[in-house]
Amino acid sequence: MEPTLLSRRLAALRRMDDVPAEDLDALWADCTPVRSADILGSWVGSDFDTDHPVHAMLTASGWHGKRFDSVRVAHPLICRADDGSLFSNEELGRGLASLWDVEFRGEVTASMVYDGQPVIDHFKAVDAGTPPHVLLGVMNGKGVRHEGRHYYFVLEREA
Repeated sequence: MEPTLLSRRLAALRRMDDVPAEDLDALWADCTPVRSADILGSWVGSDFDTDHPVHAMLTASGWHGKRFDSVRVAHPLICRADDGSLFSNEELGRGLASLWDVEFRGEVTASMVYDGQPVIDHFKAVDAGTPPHVLLGVMNGKGVRHEGRHYYFVLEREA
């Protein structure tokens, strides 16, 4: 699907107060798989109002985004401290993570495997950049689904 159309769909979903899970699933299906090596760097995160409990947890933690130093060293929860500084919240994330190319919903795409809990974040590109600048993420794993729904989020590459 054309990247500008995907970007417009993403922007429309981000403006909604109550985002239907089906719309996020459909957007995910139309995004482009990426490779782990292509998403290295620092990312600013945001999410959708879907009433998923992970949203409240991340908001309370001061979640800023994610940082992928290498395919073997990933920081799943970069948070903002009270003084405004950024830190890797390894306590909340139960350690660090690593990047793998993993099959999810029939496609192989970059995925972050948490070291200390049964959670995997899968990523696909919303834009056509190489490397990509906007990713749609979906959190997967034991105990992550809420009322049958995954937790979706967006990552935008930091300059």
